Amino acid sequence: MLKRKNICKFISEVTADKLEILCFVYESEHEIMTAETVEKSHRAILIKEGEGRIVTGGTSHSFSAGNLIFTFKGETVKMITQSCEYMYISFDGNRSEALFRRFGISEANRKFDGFESMIPLWHDSLSRASESNIDLTAEGMLLYVFSKLANTVSEQAGIINEVIQITEDAFSNPELSLSAVAEELNYNPKYISHLFKEKTGINYSEYLKNLRIKYAVALFDSGVNSVKNVAALSGFSDALYFSSVFKKTVGVSPKEYKETKNKKWRSYVKGRQQEFM
Repeated sequence: MLKRKNICKFISEVTADKLEILCFVYESEHEIMTAETVEKSHRAILIKEGEGRIVTGGTSHSFSAGNLIFTFKGETVKMITQSCEYMYISFDGNRSEALFRRFGISEANRKFDGFESMIPLWHDSLSRASESNIDLTAEGMLLYVFSKLANTVSEQAGIINEVIQITEDAFSNPELSLSAVAEELNYNPKYISHLFKEKTGINYSEYLKNLRIKYAVALFDSGVNSVKNVAALSGFSDALYFSSVFKKTVGVSPKEYKETKNKKWRSYVKGRQQEFM
């Protein structure tokens, strides 16, 4: 029987938007890379070696080898580093904006880890490129980065979903912590902490606290009156600490919340809940 080895994958959405490639550069000159500049186009920067910080629009981002960083047209950029080498592709055009939207790339989400494998590919492609094909080489490398970024974004979203699922299933366990979740998923706690904050906009500890307080409010609403029991069921081993966190989060103490029957007061508290849930 004849085995077919053809692979055919159709593109569901074809875009006519233009992607303009302006240059493909290997940079190692310290004076050039540390000079403050205003970007005339977008850049995809791949850190080859070294470490430091990149300051953009008043915000600072640390970087090291294997990081992929995007800077955007019109913003002021300055690198702070003692020793660093990197490559970058400058680009512009309508399609660049579409790609940024597609992968959620923005001023708040510009740095990505795990691109070490791209370093030799970029370096080799740039070294071999000639004047006749540098445009194709640079565009190919940039689009390959975006294709890899799609997998990275998907993988990171999967990790966050797993973190949330584990937390929702076990938040009533007072021993639950970011370190415990990271250990279960076999990831470094610092990586999970950074990724969670980057993708959700809130620290994991804050998320866990809000989840526990939300459940405590639901218990009081369902008729559970013992503060000690509600604290234990919500994942707090200390009732006094629970009361302190509850009041700080909701705006009233557990005793005040469970005793009041005033609808306007309950309405106010419910409004406060929306601020932390």
